[in-house]
Amino acid sequence: MKKIKLLIVDDSAVARKLLTEAVSLSKIIEVAGTALDPYIAADKIKKLNPDVLTLDLEMPRMDGLTFLSKLMIARPIPVIMVSSFTDANARETIRALELGAVDFILKPSFDAGILPREFSEELIEKIIAASQSKVRRLITPSNNRKTASEAFEKYTADVILPLKNGKNGMKIKHASQSVIAIGASTGGTEAIAEIFKGLSDDLPGILIAQHMPEKFTKAFADRINGIAKPYVKEAEEGDRVYRGAALIAPGNRHMILRSDADGLYVEINDGLPVNRHKPSVDVLFRSIAQIGGQSAVGILLTGMGADGAAGLLEMKEAGAETIAQDEESSVVFGMPREAIKIGAADRILSIHEIVSHLQKLQSPKVLTGKRDQD
Repeated sequence: MKKIKLLIVDDSAVARKLLTEAVSLSKIIEVAGTALDPYIAADKIKKLNPDVLTLDLEMPRMDGLTFLSKLMIARPIPVIMVSSFTDANARETIRALELGAVDFILKPSFDAGILPREFSEELIEKIIAASQSKVRRLITPSNNRKTASEAFEKYTADVILPLKNGKNGMKIKHASQSVIAIGASTGGTEAIAEIFKGLSDDLPGILIAQHMPEKFTKAFADRINGIAKPYVKEAEEGDRVYRGAALIAPGNRHMILRSDADGLYVEINDGLPVNRHKPSVDVLFRSIAQIGGQSAVGILLTGMGADGAAGLLEMKEAGAETIAQDEESSVVFGMPREAIKIGAADRILSIHEIVSHLQKLQSPKVLTGKRDQD
């Protein structure tokens, strides 16, 4: 099997050493080289022809964003940003994804001289996904690969929302209530941005689960709100679901749709990760299926893994319309592919086709909420 050649770009010698050690757990990733700044990285890209590049944001002589923008114009390569956990870095990381970075990973503390195994597993998984991704050139005016992380326990949505059978529960109707649910991972930030650029502000309420850490979801929501006609915000406990508004699940929390006599609202849950993710798409989709999927639309976008596939099937079985992004427009055709394999998708559409389809949903529909009686 051909190895994935990785170039690590970071001004810290400690970081370069530890990142090299982190990926050494994988037998299919080879660190082809390291660079302490973008100028050295540019020379090594020409010599080594790497498959994937990890890139720090803060470096001497040229910052990571400037280098990324030049790279995506001249010689596009799958790039994973390595970002520190700050508000400023969250905004810059969102900008990096906009410029063409495939994904990002939070930089842990290097003070102890060792990295958590969980970080190594996540980095390896992201590098493998990046090596299989589609990279777009910035314009100015293998499916059988497995990672060691598969050995870690992976919880299903059952740990957050038990699967319900039967049709027991109180039924309530809200004439203006309908829900569009979107789930995404790798490549999803730009896919969601493309969708929102084409939406009107007269659509049903939109709920989004994008795999992303806390702070980064706030920066992402602010960015989408700045380009979209619908109002977009990071969800908070008890937020109501309104037409013309979208809620993005906060990082490191699950978002669950609930109903009461006044309509629909969201609950923010700090339970276990599902499919190793918080927020989990499966949790959001299951909650919508249980409330009353017959008036909902579920959309599963680009991303590695299978989170959202089972939930999309539950939405379909509850009567919802279900859509999976097509392979051609997906950065990583993992989550949509898994949904298609199990028959969860009514339609397989490109991003532009998804926008056109959603534009037809401007007339309100009825969503029946179900809540267990005590």
